[in-house]
Amino acid sequence: MSTVEENLSELRKDIAPCKAKIIAVTKYFGAEKLIEAYQDGLRDFAENRVQDALDKFGKLPEEIKQNSTFHLIGHLQTNKVKKAVGYFDYIQSVDSLRLARMISETALDRGIVQKILLQVNNANEANKSGFSKNDLKAVFSDIISLEGLDVRGLMNIAPVTSEDELDILFADMNSFKKELEAEYGYELPELSMGMSNDYKIAVKNGSTMIRVGRKLFL
Repeated sequence: MSTVEENLSELRKDIAPCKAKIIAVTKYFGAEKLIEAYQDGLRDFAENRVQDALDKFGKLPEEIKQNSTFHLIGHLQTNKVKKAVGYFDYIQSVDSLRLARMISETALDRGIVQKILLQVNNANEANKSGFSKNDLKAVFSDIISLEGLDVRGLMNIAPVTSEDELDILFADMNSFKKELEAEYGYELPELSMGMSNDYKIAVKNGSTMIRVGRKLFL
């Protein structure tokens, strides 16, 4: 059994009976690790930077390209929107109305609808991107009305903090998602939260996508 296969088996046991999707974060690892993860059954892969993803994913065998789902999880600069739209199946890090509009316009120009998640910074960390909850509520109706977007849910990057604090923050994200769904009558099926150090707490609080790199590949 390979290292990735062993780690994947452990991850699945850790999150059972939750059916959260395991997204392999490959930003610190080469294409060979991605290929190994694919061979072990994973189909979702994420990168933080657009150009790194273009370079790495472009080297993959055609079978993997055709049968995988690619996620952008890092901050998307506005000057990289045209490179990202349509290349990534999900852009998870949409953090402003301006960015959402640019993604929508680009998607419409290309005759597609881009799946996105809205990044929420509910810990109010100054060094992280993401909407505050109040700011997102103020523009949520505008974002979901954009024709080039399929708003699939929310994304969160939690701080490095105590398990008790993480539990509070992840529960708050789940509650906020439900609040938006109820207030706007709009379904948000995805809640992307939890990484290698906190995924167990995230799935306990309703995460549908966990983003793991170190835990999977090392």
